[in-house]
Amino acid sequence: MVRLLKDQSLVAKWQKFFEDNCKPDIETVALGYPEKRSIYIDYWEIDQADPKLADLLLNQPYKALHNAEEALRNIDVASENKLQLHFKVTNLPDSNRIIIRKIRANHLGKLAAVEGLVKKRTEVRPKLQIGAFQCHKCGAVIKIEQEEDILKEPSECFEDQGGCGRVSSFKLLTSLSSFIDSQKIEIQESPEGLRGGAQPEKIGVYLEDDLVGKIAPGDRVIVNGILHSSQRRRGTFRLTSFDKIMEAISIESQEFAFEEVEVSPEDEKEILKLSKDPDLYNKLKQSISPTIYGLEVEKEALILQLFGGLAKQMPDGTRIRGDIHTLFVGDPGTAKSQMLTYMSKLAPRSIYASGKASSAAGLTAAAVRDEFGEGQWTLEAGALVLADMGVACIDEIDKMDESDRSSIHQAMEQQEISVAKAGINATLKTRCALLAAANPKLGRFDEFLPIHEQINMPPALLSRFDLIFSIIDKPNRTTDTALATHILLSHKAGEVSEQIIRFKESAHTKEEQNSLMKNVMPMFTPEFLRKYVAYAKRNIFPVMTNEALEMLKEYYVEFRATSEETVTFTPRQLEAFVRLTEASARMRLSQEATVDDAKRAIYIIDQYLRRVGMDRETGRFDIDIIATGISHTQHDRMRTIIDIIQRLCNESKDGNALRGDIIREAEIEGIESGKVEEALDRLKRNGQIYEPAHGKYKTTSY
Repeated sequence: MVRLLKDQSLVAKWQKFFEDNCKPDIETVALGYPEKRSIYIDYWEIDQADPKLADLLLNQPYKALHNAEEALRNIDVASENKLQLHFKVTNLPDSNRIIIRKIRANHLGKLAAVEGLVKKRTEVRPKLQIGAFQCHKCGAVIKIEQEEDILKEPSECFEDQGGCGRVSSFKLLTSLSSFIDSQKIEIQESPEGLRGGAQPEKIGVYLEDDLVGKIAPGDRVIVNGILHSSQRRRGTFRLTSFDKIMEAISIESQEFAFEEVEVSPEDEKEILKLSKDPDLYNKLKQSISPTIYGLEVEKEALILQLFGGLAKQMPDGTRIRGDIHTLFVGDPGTAKSQMLTYMSKLAPRSIYASGKASSAAGLTAAAVRDEFGEGQWTLEAGALVLADMGVACIDEIDKMDESDRSSIHQAMEQQEISVAKAGINATLKTRCALLAAANPKLGRFDEFLPIHEQINMPPALLSRFDLIFSIIDKPNRTTDTALATHILLSHKAGEVSEQIIRFKESAHTKEEQNSLMKNVMPMFTPEFLRKYVAYAKRNIFPVMTNEALEMLKEYYVEFRATSEETVTFTPRQLEAFVRLTEASARMRLSQEATVDDAKRAIYIIDQYLRRVGMDRETGRFDIDIIATGISHTQHDRMRTIIDIIQRLCNESKDGNALRGDIIREAEIEGIESGKVEEALDRLKRNGQIYEPAHGKYKTTSY
């Protein structure tokens, strides 16, 4: 950075501006000094007061900022301390908002606003601002202002600072030097702004003083700062190509997921009109992936997930999540990945990732050691952190890395990830809805096996999903005819459309094209649906009516009461009811969640439990199948068999229980021999019993 000379006329202009427009703000900052050291001014206030000053700020920011901070020191404020305030500018004009990939050489040295998400950050380090060097020959202390990253030492012992004037070697005195806090972050382009297979570009940003320590990986920010270049080196050689970097002046956080979705007054009228439509639910459902035939319940769940429930902050500091987590498990070729891809493009702030392909930061977060951190460990955010306040679409979640699996529990329920790696202790936010897909281990989904046995995911993780849908491909003449017709007509619509575009003498007409396209056209465009969801999330905060609350309570209590000893529901499922009820009310832009909303939530959860939470032996719902991987019936049976083995071991001479004796005793207790064989295998697999000799069993004693 070049040395800046003070311009008295410019200092006077800034001083007049501050005294006329910012005196109360300066006094407020002075009261909190030195904890508060910056005064934040909206660019348009400067432009309104003095357009030439605003223009100078954009085109010669170093000069403007240097003189503005000099003017701040001259402002008379009743304070015990000599104020050293920083001048920060926010809300730059659109002409100075630059996409990272469009930064060019002519932008260097200008004030610009860059938007993106924080990918990495270094630790906060002290940076030398004014170095005090002691001459080895005469002992004089020479002070040198540091302007670049490389330490600048005095070339001689300067006489004007009381030195001897000779060329000498110097020792840096850290106790007499002045330091400033510094940190480096890496900003990456937001995923929703990328086209096709474009790789997101990134830029390094340097933060100083009171800007440090406030930004975490995964945060979405607008950085206002000065763009400049940094020379690249190859060993000892300096290259002619430079890296682009940014020196931050101020940082604006983007907290809300739907803030970037603009809803005009015309859009608002259309949204409010649509919310009164009695066929609203069906129309919204038909707007989700119209090229995929059927899956009505799944699409209804997805639209509810998009709207989400309400996140609640309790007085004791507890946060109850409002996001709805959904899992699809099913046969190959049932359009699971296609649904995920569609949702990732539809929802603002969404990330699409594959559990199999993710590495490094993976799905959660990782500590990495690379050039960015200059050899130090830095924190890199994974998919769930980057999708904060949006939707994380994770395909093949059953194939995720083992290290991710342990932290994803916390990411789903508490909606944060605690990282303790390589000396870094941090908590990152993951306030996102999780939409995941998994494949059965054996290729196809078996309705008669517990879901826990079919996918490579622990029951504790499965139980954190609000909704789990099994998508089964069963031959059925009526359904297959409708599905085949839909797929073939969709292809024909695409063929006709392509031919009309590319072949001038096509025999097909526009009318025919429009008629065929009706099958695959969404009822509402993705852009309008995004605006509808954004409007609902910003303005609608439904409260359950007493009738709806009573309905959910009765359903929950009755279901548990009629199930004898089986645990059909847990409080976690009750919370899922509440989230779905709130989402249903939000969908129709109602500030009240009514009985109809509660019925819709009950219907969807009933459908989910019928598919994956049904004990096939008893025909009853049993949440233990999902929560523990074993139904209540199986658990009782295994407990009985363990008791039989222990009794037979005590009675036998060699202390072992013979397989035949176990089966015979179990049959007396009313357990079929096939079920006994299955239970023995499971107990042995779980380590609860072992086989010291073939056909002989013992229980594991602790």
